Amino acid sequence: MEIFLHSEAWISLLTLTFLEIVLGIDNIIFISIVSDRLPKESQSKARTIGLLLAIVMRVALLFAISWIVHLTEPILTIVDYELSFRDLILFAGGLFLLAKSTSEIHQKIEGEEEGGSEAVKAAYTMSRAIVQIVLLDLVFSFDSILTAVGLSDQLLIMVMAVVIALLIMLVFAKKVSEFVNKNPTVKMLALAFLIMIGTLLILDAAHVHVPKGYIYFSLVFSLFVEFLNQRLRRKKS
Repeated sequence: MEIFLHSEAWISLLTLTFLEIVLGIDNIIFISIVSDRLPKESQSKARTIGLLLAIVMRVALLFAISWIVHLTEPILTIVDYELSFRDLILFAGGLFLLAKSTSEIHQKIEGEEEGGSEAVKAAYTMSRAIVQIVLLDLVFSFDSILTAVGLSDQLLIMVMAVVIALLIMLVFAKKVSEFVNKNPTVKMLALAFLIMIGTLLILDAAHVHVPKGYIYFSLVFSLFVEFLNQRLRRKKS
């Protein structure tokens, strides 16, 4: 605990916590969309389990940091491209996000019941939702942990930042989920955002670096435009 006697430790903790919250936005959106397909009484439980699993997974990965670093080492070289296990994980996660988001958008455009019927919701089991959440948690955790490692070399600070950020997200997950799922146009924006994140993961696996700031700026700008549209609709009504 002596490290917290220095201001640099607190600055690192605050910076890491903020970045973990920003990086966790896509995680919350995905959990919100997946949990919305469950019966209403199970949605809160799915969100809580999903974020608690994310905490456990990220802390476990931090304690296995030497293993994580090893996963970034090349296992195969094709011309000038070096393939690692991390690239395979990010590529698979990106494909999964693209497939899931495209499927959700297809259902909304085709007008299929994606959550209105209790029978349809009952068919979408809790275990199925948790499996999907865990798979994406794993991919997002790699992104989160590698960011933490790049900003701090203190394991305690990294663990505290991850736990604090995910606990904050746990508090606000319900409100975010309700807002996304009560506004169809916002939900469509969220799905489009997940497609962008999926594409970003695939590009990252191909060693094409695109700053995430551009993606988050696009999301904030789109939400601002949607906010103006909602105000306009309310005035007209």
